[in-house]
Amino acid sequence: MNNNQAWEKLFSKYDILSAVERNGYFTISADQIREYREPRLMTKFDHKINLPSVFLKNELAILPVTRGDYVISHFDAYHTLEADNVQTYTFSPPENIQSLDYNNVFSETVALNCAFAAGIIRDFLDEDVIFPTVSGRMGTGVFDFSISDTRHNTLHSLRVSNAQMEIDAAYEGRSCLAILEAKREISEDFITRQLYYPFRVWQNRITKPVRPVFFVYSNNVFSLYEYAFSNTHSYSSIKLIQHKNYSVQDTAITSQDIQSILQRVRIADEPSGIPFPQADTFERVINLCELLRDNPLTKQQITELYAFNERQADYYANAGRYLGLIGKSSASLYSLSTSGRKILSMNWKNRQLALCELILSHRAFHESMTLYFSTGHLPETRDITDIITRSDLQKPITGDTLSRRAKTLRSWLNWITSLITE
Repeated sequence: MNNNQAWEKLFSKYDILSAVERNGYFTISADQIREYREPRLMTKFDHKINLPSVFLKNELAILPVTRGDYVISHFDAYHTLEADNVQTYTFSPPENIQSLDYNNVFSETVALNCAFAAGIIRDFLDEDVIFPTVSGRMGTGVFDFSISDTRHNTLHSLRVSNAQMEIDAAYEGRSCLAILEAKREISEDFITRQLYYPFRVWQNRITKPVRPVFFVYSNNVFSLYEYAFSNTHSYSSIKLIQHKNYSVQDTAITSQDIQSILQRVRIADEPSGIPFPQADTFERVINLCELLRDNPLTKQQITELYAFNERQADYYANAGRYLGLIGKSSASLYSLSTSGRKILSMNWKNRQLALCELILSHRAFHESMTLYFSTGHLPETRDITDIITRSDLQKPITGDTLSRRAKTLRSWLNWITSLITE
């Protein structure tokens, strides 16, 4: 039984929707949840897209309030990651550290260690010296807070009493304590609780300012987002303070680099039985490949473990297959191909250029990129649909599907042009 099925049964058995509409919330215990599935699998939804369908359909979220109790309501529980285009700063990894391989960062912990060793976290915090301090699971103690309701112009008042929380890393300097939540998957949002609960706990225990930081490592880039809560007692008062990207490798790519690929690449035959891509965010194609580097995964596992729904898991896995980065077994297991492993082992610049070459080896992408360089701007959707229509595809694309595929093609071209730093 998966999360969707288990939560449907719980909502039916305890008439949760009626209780939420009548009282504004519903409190459910771990023991009640355990009747159908383990609570740790049923309550950890790091991104809104991971929520079970009954939650999404009714604009609901769930928050822990004790070690064994959770509250369900129309909570404004997630924060959308800001999509600002920021400069990537280049740092040099320390020459005397041999045990960290910056081309093989396989976990959040290793990513944090790499960022710390390279001086990235110290630079982001603007501290001369920082020390790693608290991390791991711990109790929250007791605190009260308010949180906005997504359906009504109201606030909910909640009390957290010795719930469990986890801190991925914390670094203390002369003037602050920074608490980091680290991820390897790219997403559109995150659950604010992962920053807010540790912030409330530690701002009551120390006199220095506590600085919550959301940390993402993907495609050899460290992205750090610092937040603040303008009202300490308001979960919903989160606001971005700063966002910076860092790399420890050469990130200089010129338009000539891309044009050289266009000139030398051989146009490949369209892959048989694999649909033309419909996966708009190419960074997430790369990210999925990184996540598959460790173990093969089913579509259901991709859906449950990472920031995808089932349809997206299918779209992005097939996009990786279209480029030859991902393979699919007879048992419907997705895994990283030999080509994918080779490309992921490259440094940042060579990896991006190799990915560009895979994309531009397909006729529709090659012609659209050629049009970009001849006009100086991305082709319009109508021009791209014309190019796709006359390309030698295995299966013709028509109607609304054609415009959706054109949108993906245009967004991949946008990813390629965004690499150009000159």
